[in-house]
Amino acid sequence: MTGDVTHDTLHNGRVTYTQFINGYRTGLEPVLLAALVPARPGESILEAGCGAGAGLLCLNARVSDLHLTGIEADADTVALARFNLDRNHVSGYTLFQAEIPDMPRSLRQTCRNANGRFHHAFANPPWHPSGATPTSHPRRRRALFCDRNGWSCWITALAAWVMPGGTLSLALPAAAVCEAMRCLHEAEFGSITLFPLWPKAGRRAKIVLLQAVLGGRAGTAISPGLIIHEENGQYTAATRHVLCDGAALIP
Repeated sequence: MTGDVTHDTLHNGRVTYTQFINGYRTGLEPVLLAALVPARPGESILEAGCGAGAGLLCLNARVSDLHLTGIEADADTVALARFNLDRNHVSGYTLFQAEIPDMPRSLRQTCRNANGRFHHAFANPPWHPSGATPTSHPRRRRALFCDRNGWSCWITALAAWVMPGGTLSLALPAAAVCEAMRCLHEAEFGSITLFPLWPKAGRRAKIVLLQAVLGGRAGTAISPGLIIHEENGQYTAATRHVLCDGAALIP
């Protein structure tokens, strides 16, 4: 893979990762979101909007023997994700080029469960209002911008593919949490945990990770979350433990 890409690494070099120079560049959210997914060996996992595969790669590095399925709208990005997964010797994965909320019919055949659903699904959906920060690059527009409450369509679409007792994990702006919780309840998710990502101690969280259980009956809980940076701008020890060591986030 050559051309308009950079060859990077994740998890302190344990995962090789190639991404486009222009357009959308992977941030912390997919890596942290993958760390939140409570996957176990042998389970089937679905990521919507998988991009070049950062989330799937990090989850695969932490948990062995997973059946991974990714959905991505951009054809070039699907090809890059396939390159990344193959380069890291990931087996047992399937990638689809598709737009959310339109889910591929053959998706059910990839989860390998009798009920045709996945143990866990996760997504870092586009949530910026369309045109809020104009950009001419089509990949960046597709990754970041959506119509009003477009991300709520992702919740509805993914809900049909999670097995009872399974989880749906999302990264969303703090301002969207109330509406997201309403959508999750309407989709029969419960036991919702909010996991704030604090930029620094004492700062407001702009991004919140949400995790919900299909059919869960427990109330909503707010986790202590994760403080990303020290006052000097360096990552905190807890953040480094996830980003460098591939540790799980415990809600």
